[in-house]
Amino acid sequence: MSARDLEAALLNRCAAASREESAVAHDQREANVFQVAAMVIRSSFPHESMGLMRASERYFATHPDERLASRDVVRKGWVQSLPRLRDMLGQQLHVH
Repeated sequence: MSARDLEAALLNRCAAASREESAVAHDQREANVFQVAAMVIRSSFPHESMGLMRASERYFATHPDERLASRDVVRKGWVQSLPRLRDMLGQQLHVH
């Protein structure tokens, strides 16, 4: 998978998890990206932000040592940049 394909898949997963009441992140990467995504969309999409935060918190409840700071999520390359994540996810949420 290319970097763009991975990003698109992760954005799709964020959008889906933001709307599912019982969503849970599948792994450390998703949990941390969900948490960062929740923070960057909070003002524009408060309901979806809460859904993403719940999905990440469910994962961290059983894996508390896997939580990272936002800067580390970017440093690992899981998110290219916070503004890009906000804009791309915002576009996706507007469509649905």
